[in-house]
Formats: sequence, structure tokens, C-alpha cells
Amino acid sequence: MKNMGLSDLMLVAPRTPVGVAAEHMAAHAGDVLRSRRTVPDLASALADTTLAIGTLGRETTPRQRLETPRALAPEILAQAERGRVALVFGPEDHGLSNAELDRCQRVVCIPTSEEYTSLNLAQAVLLVGYELHLVEREGRETAATGRGTRRRAGREAETQPATGAEREGLIDHLETALGAIGFLSRQNPAHIMRDVRALFGRAGLTRRDVKVWRGIARQVSWAARKINGDGRGS
Repeated sequence: MKNMGLSDLMLVAPRTPVGVAAEHMAAHAGDVLRSRRTVPDLASALADTTLAIGTLGRETTPRQRLETPRALAPEILAQAERGRVALVFGPEDHGLSNAELDRCQRVVCIPTSEEYTSLNLAQAVLLVGYELHLVEREGRETAATGRGTRRRAGREAETQPATGAEREGLIDHLETALGAIGFLSRQNPAHIMRDVRALFGRAGLTRRDVKVWRGIARQVSWAARKINGDGRGS
């Protein structure tokens, strides 16, 4: 992380406590380790993020389009100027679960030789960080005079992206509304909601988008109560 200019480390439900061995292995990056934050679950880690990038070791995934770190780096850096962005890495032995990937709006996979695709966690972090560092460095070297002022003004005029907590609140609200009108399968409601998650992930929701969709969900719930109450829809 420190090699590539990354410093905000968050650990999600670590299996073992971080102790002297970790401090020793961190060498000159002890400040990154000491400033770490620990949270009980991924939802807590992503609550205030505007974009979450999941990492995947296998070649295909049924719900999200795989992208390379190099292709996605400009979008990650642009989004980081508007809010917090998370790079999400799973345990070294089995990576992120499908449920954890569902909470990410983008998924990256590092291209490797098909003869041996496995990367350890440190290598994966370094490679993703390297691609971000290259794009960030090139941007600084080619920035024109006055560009920063124009970019700040543009950001202030843009609609702010939704945070992880806002997206999760919307998905929960929409699931309740869709359940009220019988749209979701009673046997497997999560099947449709995973597709909804993937759709919203691709859309890059803003805070205004969330408000609009939650307004729709409220109206759907109201209509369902109206129908169930008196048999008429209006």
C-alpha cells in the first residue's frame, strides 16, 4: 500500500489479532498498520463509500462485468475526488464471496498466465495500487495551469454520488416495496435483488437518484397498502 501511495487500511472481521509479527513485517509502513481501522462486517466498511471495487481471482462471474485494474483506474481516481472509494480484497485462501461481490459496484480481475492464475494477497494489492499510481502520476505530470480550479468548480456543480449506506438503504426499501406487490419470488427473493444490485452498481447512483428511487418505493408500498386495504388501487 505505502509503495503505491495508499494509506487508509480497513480490516473486516480479521481472523487473528494484529500483533508484533505484523508490526515487524510492516517495516517502514508501520504508520499504515497503526492507523488501520477494524470493522465487524463489509457493510460497515462500505457505509460511507461512493464506489466499491471488488477483486476477483477467477476468470468469470455471472453478474458483474470483469474489468482490468488498468482500464478502471481513471474512473476510480475520478470518483475518489468526489468521495471515498474502497478497494475490496478477500481472504487469500478463497477470496470474496458472491454476496460480498454483490456489495461492490465494479469488479476487477488481474490478467495472469492461464498456466498459473493464483496471486497472493500482497501481490494483488500491489498490482492494483500500481495501476492507480501510474494514472495518478501521469495526471499530475500533464495537468495544465488552472485546470485544478476548473475541476473544483465542476465538482461543486455535479451531483454527489450515493454512499454505500444510501445504496443499501435504497435496496432494502425497494425489496420491501417489491415484496408488498408480490413481484419477488417467495422461495428466492434474493435472486431478483442481486440483479437489481448489479443494475444499480452499473448505473453509478447519485444521491438524487437514491431519493427518486426511494420515492418510487414509497409510492409502490402506499399503493400496495391501498389495494390490500380496500381492494382498489386509487
